[in-house]
Amino acid sequence: MSTQGDALPAALAQAVQRLRAGTLVGLPTETVYGLAADADRADAVARIYGAKGRPSDHPLIVHVVAEPAAARAAALAHYAQDVPAFAQRLMDAFWPGPLTLILPRRPGVAERAAAGQDSIGLRCPAHPVAQALLRACANAGILGLAAPSANRFGRVSPTRAEHVLDELEAVLDDEQLLVLDAGACPVGIESTIVDATRKQPVLLRPGMITRAQLEAAAGLPVADRDAQAPRASGMLASHYAPRARVRLMAADELQTALDLLGAQAPRLAVYHRSPLRCASARVRLQRMPDDAQACAHELFAVLRALDDGETTLIWVERPPADAAWDGVRDRLQRAAA
Repeated sequence: MSTQGDALPAALAQAVQRLRAGTLVGLPTETVYGLAADADRADAVARIYGAKGRPSDHPLIVHVVAEPAAARAAALAHYAQDVPAFAQRLMDAFWPGPLTLILPRRPGVAERAAAGQDSIGLRCPAHPVAQALLRACANAGILGLAAPSANRFGRVSPTRAEHVLDELEAVLDDEQLLVLDAGACPVGIESTIVDATRKQPVLLRPGMITRAQLEAAAGLPVADRDAQAPRASGMLASHYAPRARVRLMAADELQTALDLLGAQAPRLAVYHRSPLRCASARVRLQRMPDDAQACAHELFAVLRALDDGETTLIWVERPPADAAWDGVRDRLQRAAA
């Protein structure tokens, strides 16, 4: 369903009605499309796990409203038992936006969404359609939406409404899945996740917010994930994977491999920044942007397009080592694992 112009109010009203009934809704955010349910309804949250084929011990991120401030404060007080000072500073700096904070969970609240952990991941998305839905939900008594990426577990995340339907329409064949279509997601990879359950922030998943930006806002050093870190989305070694096998290679390795294969190269795709020569028409060359933000925006859509059912190999030039590329590098490493 389109959410453009005059269609938005009707689409939002229908989405709220479905969420109140325990039905799932496809939700656009600035990062990727999510599969949303009322975070406080265990039966609805269970439907997310079933539709995605997601293991029951993998917690979901709960999305909360930005404005009015009183509604956001009510949501935070409902889900989080405590908000450390550095976590509040991170909220002030990056909410609404692509940052998820893992906070101590209030007992008895959203236990299914938290996968039984005593912590919960909260995010305040910046996408205007997501915020319009969250405001409408708050007015209807729904304080938060559990909304992991709207794809089958472990697969490439969706950044367009049609990706959601391709992934899940057949799985949810007992009903027509309502997806609020707001076009392509502007960020394109999932949120940065920071553990705020300890005395200092711990980076659990990189995104487009860099470690340096987090440290500047928090006023504290950001530690690396360790054995005490709570479970969070996107932390498996293998994730975000197309059907075709992904291999990360340096530019010189790519060129050497293409030269060796020559005109007899099998059908494969190459996603690259450096100029490459190729003698085979069966090799599909796709240029990667030189800018990390532009690459993140298109990454999952490109992987889906290259994974066309006939291509069995996708070779990807390794991203640069600088911090701006950490989120893209993380997704590609997991896709290739």
